[in-house]
Amino acid sequence: MDSPRLSRRLLRSVLPALALALATAGLAGTEGTAPADAAPMSQAAATATTTFSDEFDGAAGSAVDGSKWQIETGDNVNNHERQYYTSGNKNAALDGQGHLVITARKENPANYQCWYGTCQYTSARLNTSGKFTQAYGHVEARMKIPRGQGMWPAFWMLGSDIGQVGWPNSGEIDIMENVGFEPSTVHGTLHGPGYSGSGGIGAGYTLPNGQAFADAFHTFAVDWAPDSITWSVDGNVYQRRTPADTNGNAWAFNKPFFLILNLAVGGYWPGDPDGSTAFPSQLVVDHVRVTTNDSQPPATGGRITGLAGKCVDVAAANTANGTPVQLYDCNGTDAQKWTVGADGTIRALGKCLDVASGGTADGTKVQLWDCNGTAAQKWAVSGARDIVNPQANKCLDVTGNNSANGTPLQIWTCAGTANQKWTVNG
Repeated sequence: MDSPRLSRRLLRSVLPALALALATAGLAGTEGTAPADAAPMSQAAATATTTFSDEFDGAAGSAVDGSKWQIETGDNVNNHERQYYTSGNKNAALDGQGHLVITARKENPANYQCWYGTCQYTSARLNTSGKFTQAYGHVEARMKIPRGQGMWPAFWMLGSDIGQVGWPNSGEIDIMENVGFEPSTVHGTLHGPGYSGSGGIGAGYTLPNGQAFADAFHTFAVDWAPDSITWSVDGNVYQRRTPADTNGNAWAFNKPFFLILNLAVGGYWPGDPDGSTAFPSQLVVDHVRVTTNDSQPPATGGRITGLAGKCVDVAAANTANGTPVQLYDCNGTDAQKWTVGADGTIRALGKCLDVASGGTADGTKVQLWDCNGTAAQKWAVSGARDIVNPQANKCLDVTGNNSANGTPLQIWTCAGTANQKWTVNG
């Protein structure tokens, strides 16, 4: 990201307590759960399994569910934010209509002290540390973000080992951040060793036609697999990152993370509020959901359908190395029955879906080949219905957007188009 953004690290007053909580809780019952990607397909379901969900149902004024969330308190000098995060339901409460409302106010009812003196604002920050962590899957929140100069809402994750290794070695996945001076744009960013703070790796997504995110609810999500993270807004993929993007630095994202929701006021990146900023300001959260990676074929084999409802097919059911993989009318033959191995391969007729010669260029054909464990045979299936080769950082694509029988498949830069959308076991 080109902005002069600094770290969204844990509050200075919270980090020691969090480290203690991590050490004492041991994250039992969550960190030890194997992600769906790592499980043999004979143990995986054909559809996603929900591992965390909060629909924020409850009486108006109620605090969040303490079995799912803990409330952080204090200020944050790291980013020079202006708010003091309060406890309980003072700034984070249910609205009685199925929403969590995080409210930033221009007030200081308890003479809170911040890094710059007497605090000028209050707000709230929640996390699931010690209560829920997960490695890999589909992570999403449906939210309506506030507008206004100096507002900084965020939905993000930190590595659950932060108490042991510190930041940025823990890794940070920013699923959605918005700064008030960009009402039409949100950002997704990775932070890790050698690419943190203003050097984070990310991109922005901008709504068309001058629409503002504050005007409606939107769903912000990542699809996360070993060595691959994909960001989307309302199902529209806008970036994908792999270890190839870290410039030789360690990829810090193949381990469990916990969730964070907060609404900051001011800071280095958004700047401080001004006379145009309206208070109170609210981040309204409709739901937060985490599932295991979905859309995986069953162990017995299932079809993969795409453009015009046609199937991914091995040409003439030929098992020879180099046989083209194509689009064809679905017919239930073994040439159209695909399974996923525990190693991330996609297989039919006893062989693997393979990128020809391990190519990474747009237009490289895909084929059937002996399974050999190379990166040319690794695939990730996202909740946005992309099938991605992480080595190339490109999507499985129907050549020329042509739905005719026999059209060969290839890899191509992911564009979210119909010829790159697939339904596994569909």
